[in-house]
Amino acid sequence: MILKKFTFRLQSIAIAVIAAALVAGCSSSGSHAPVVERGAEHEIERGAKLKKPAAPVAVPAMKAVSRDKDGRPQVYTVQKGDTLYSIAFNYGLDYREIAELNSIHNHGIIQVGKELRLPSASASTVGKTMVESKPLEIPVKSQPKVAKLPYTEQAVAQIEKMQEDQQKSEPVMVAKVQAKPEIRPEAKIDGITDDDGSSLEWSMPTSGTLISEFSESASRKGIDIAGKLGQAIVASSAGKVVYSGSGLRGYGKLVIIKHNKTYLSAYAHNDQLLVKEGQNVNRGQKIAEMGNTDTDQVSLHFEIRRFGKPVDPAKYLPLVKS
Repeated sequence: MILKKFTFRLQSIAIAVIAAALVAGCSSSGSHAPVVERGAEHEIERGAKLKKPAAPVAVPAMKAVSRDKDGRPQVYTVQKGDTLYSIAFNYGLDYREIAELNSIHNHGIIQVGKELRLPSASASTVGKTMVESKPLEIPVKSQPKVAKLPYTEQAVAQIEKMQEDQQKSEPVMVAKVQAKPEIRPEAKIDGITDDDGSSLEWSMPTSGTLISEFSESASRKGIDIAGKLGQAIVASSAGKVVYSGSGLRGYGKLVIIKHNKTYLSAYAHNDQLLVKEGQNVNRGQKIAEMGNTDTDQVSLHFEIRRFGKPVDPAKYLPLVKS
């Protein structure tokens, strides 16, 4: 009997222990999930705090290009395909001035990426040489005094002696006469900077049929006049030859004349060139013979450029359209 009571107590204690364990387990499992969630949020928040912000991207500053008062850059960076001749042509300059300013001895070679200083409008000249007008000193003799004496050999001798004595005693008067300035044929001519070319006298560079007109939108930089092989090409205005050769691609045998600090004209596709660089030419002077070099038709390609930029020749020439 005592054994049964002892066994029953043990069973009761065991049941109580199991029940307490189950309650504790439920309570523990119920509070575990929020801890995990809080830990995850903490890790995410911590990761966000530890992540460094992206460094700002540095934008390279654009290099300012200094320009002359006429809009041309003071410094030009050589691009692929450039030549000294093309750079000078595009900016209305003499290529020899650029070469001298940048100490370039071989005009046919320039390095891509090299920075070239360009002559300013005030420095670029065609040149003007006039004969200095020095005053001419012309001696002027004073008139002799008149004396009435009876005609005898003695009287004549006396009068001559009186004139000689007067010339010795009175100073010789000198009159200064201003000589007119004279321009020699070989003298250099300097144009005056202008805005519209009104001070220049322009004329047709050749005769023939106008086959192509100037068009800025179509990149036609001048006009084309068809004619006969060998016919005369003349200077449209007076100036100095700054280029005579075939070094500019697409122009064939070319003559470029600089008229003043603002304007130049170009004559392309010639068969023969009749002028040399540095030569001064007059308006209407023959400078070349028409040809078809670097083109498929006998014709003259003619351009007028203002500060190197092509302008419509129709504004300067009496063109007759076909």
